[in-house]
Amino acid sequence: MSANRRNFIKQGSAALLGAMAIPNLMENIQASPLPNISGEILPTDETYWQLVRQQFPLTKDWAYLNNGTMGPSPYPVIEAVRKGMMDGDQFGNYGGWEATSAKLAKFVGANENEIALTHNVTDGINIVCWGLPLKKGDEVIMTTHEHVGNAFPWLNRQMLHGIVVKVFTPAATAEETLNRIKALYTKKTRAIAVPHIPCTQGQILPVKEICTWAKANNIFAFIDGAHGPGQLEIDLHDMGCDAYASCSHKWMLGPKGTGFLYVRKDFQSTLQTYFVGGGSDNGKWNMASVPIATGTYADSAHRYYGGTQNLGLYKGVDAAIDFIETIGLKNIHNRISYLGKYTQDQLLSLGEKIELITPTEERSRCAVNGFRIKGFDFSKFYGKCADAKVRIRMVQENGLNSVRVSTHIYNNTQEVDRFIELVRKECQ
Repeated sequence: MSANRRNFIKQGSAALLGAMAIPNLMENIQASPLPNISGEILPTDETYWQLVRQQFPLTKDWAYLNNGTMGPSPYPVIEAVRKGMMDGDQFGNYGGWEATSAKLAKFVGANENEIALTHNVTDGINIVCWGLPLKKGDEVIMTTHEHVGNAFPWLNRQMLHGIVVKVFTPAATAEETLNRIKALYTKKTRAIAVPHIPCTQGQILPVKEICTWAKANNIFAFIDGAHGPGQLEIDLHDMGCDAYASCSHKWMLGPKGTGFLYVRKDFQSTLQTYFVGGGSDNGKWNMASVPIATGTYADSAHRYYGGTQNLGLYKGVDAAIDFIETIGLKNIHNRISYLGKYTQDQLLSLGEKIELITPTEERSRCAVNGFRIKGFDFSKFYGKCADAKVRIRMVQENGLNSVRVSTHIYNNTQEVDRFIELVRKECQ
């Protein structure tokens, strides 16, 4: 046997043994499960929240204050993804991801037949944008604080189909925000498509009042819900929207590449589906006839997605919901609201050099704060934070040229203080 062949076999065997050791390694690095605690957990109970932090593989070197972009998954979610992948790869099982619709529906106050599985918020937005029966000249109301994922589909349809996009800037209070929306209304207004919480500065819009107003004026109401589930307690039936798109990879702390679209059951006959496949039908199609003309769409939101999905990822979504419910969504909301207000208060204490973009009104703020440092370039400040191993986000959308900090349950006040000290240096 040649030396090269012996080395190849030796290296291959070592790699195989290393791969076999991965499951044991995963078991060793995982934290002990969180204790099941019923009832209230104080947002200031640092002993408990430190146990929560240990559930995440986040490096201790960095202060991760950018959950609004991507929520790191805890170990139980990571393990559920691995097991879900193994189930398919060991036994060749097919399907099973459909069960996640029921779990998601319960989590957001909907019915199982109103939930379509997607890969991200942008998927859901495009389904709604292109499925609405709009014609040239029809008006759609939006904000000046849109993520490109919500803005560009509607602007694209404006370019291609001649719809008209009209915008407003969210105000400092929920009441004034609603008034600004009403001021844009004309006889040509057909839809409103706004974020539940704009990605730019974390303001909670008065979505229930918006949807109630839209319904009273025969307007389609769509909500970009990227930042809602996992941060707020949500009841979509009570909210009253026609459709709501969200993802699992932000505040739900789920796998990246998973999301969902809620379409109200009696709205499904209005919202046309275009991207169809296996599962989008009711199983009665016939190539010898004209199937769609005979009404063979699935009698549920499954009509909006089809084909093979990733079972492991959706098992991870299930685990993310279980993780949230172990802690309690109300407890989570209270903790991240506490950290959000702590951050906001610390910023405001720095004086007039801080231009806070996020409202201070209690019902309009949450765990996200957007601001500028007057006289200091936002991109340079972002770079200084990166050098200090503090992860935040630049906000270039709509020329805002600001920065954003967003906190979740794995964060603490010491990390916020570390960030505030960087801000303070630029305010002196």
